Order: sequence, then structure tokens, then C-alpha cells
Amino acid sequence: MFPKFLILFIVVPVIELMLLIQVGARIGLPATLGIIILTAIIGTRLTKAQGAYNMQRAQAAMSEGRLPHEEVLDGMLIILAGVLLIIPGLLTDTLGCALMIPALRTGFRKRFGSSFNAGAQFSGTPASNKPAAKFDDDSVIEAEIIDD
Repeated sequence: MFPKFLILFIVVPVIELMLLIQVGARIGLPATLGIIILTAIIGTRLTKAQGAYNMQRAQAAMSEGRLPHEEVLDGMLIILAGVLLIIPGLLTDTLGCALMIPALRTGFRKRFGSSFNAGAQFSGTPASNKPAAKFDDDSVIEAEIIDD
């Protein structure tokens, strides 16, 4: 776990700085800053639009009586993409843009979903095989709260 945080908080910012310096040297400081600001603005709008669309997909899935597991994973990836687009940097912007493309996001979702399922451990019987819970009138206990 520690090496992942090391990469996240040290290596990625160093790569971002190197990319920003190289791009800034080639196209100039104002253009580089413009790209960073523009991707943040576009990122927030794309996140909002795709998030709303994904929410509609999730509601449609639930109204059809199926679990919206794909939509939930898509929603998580859309949020991640929005965060990556808001963070100043060219590497994070590239990853954020990739996650905003639905076809690429599907590939990420399948990979993320399979790695998530591989790490999950299930015990007991599946929910579909469990008998329905029955409640008798005798199982209700009436109580009264008394304040001291």
C-alpha cells in the first residue's frame, strides 16, 4: 500500500512538473496556463453532464428491476475523471479525458470490476437462495421510552 501512495504523491507530481516545464518551454507560459485552466473548466462541465446521464441510466436500471452495478462503477470513474481533470497537470488531464470517453471507460470499468471482484470474498449462500424472512405478529415487541 505504501509504494502506491509513494507513486501517487511523489512520482506523479514530479512527472507533471517535468511535462509542464517541457510544454511551457515549447508553447510558452500563457498557452500552458490556458490549457490547464481550460481543461479544468471543460472537466467540470463534462463531469456534470456525464454524471447526470449516468444517474439517468442508473435510475432506468433500477426501474427495470436490475442492479445498477455498471452504472455505479461508471459513476465512480466519472468522479475520478473529474478530479483528474481539475488537478493541474497534463498527465492527469490525459487520464481524465480518457476516462470521460465512454468506450474507454467501459474498458476501465471491466478491468476495475474484475479486479474488485477478485479481491472480494463472499461467504454464505447467495441472496437468491436464501428463504424469504417471515415476520409473525408475535415477533413485534412494544416498548416505551422513559426519560429520567
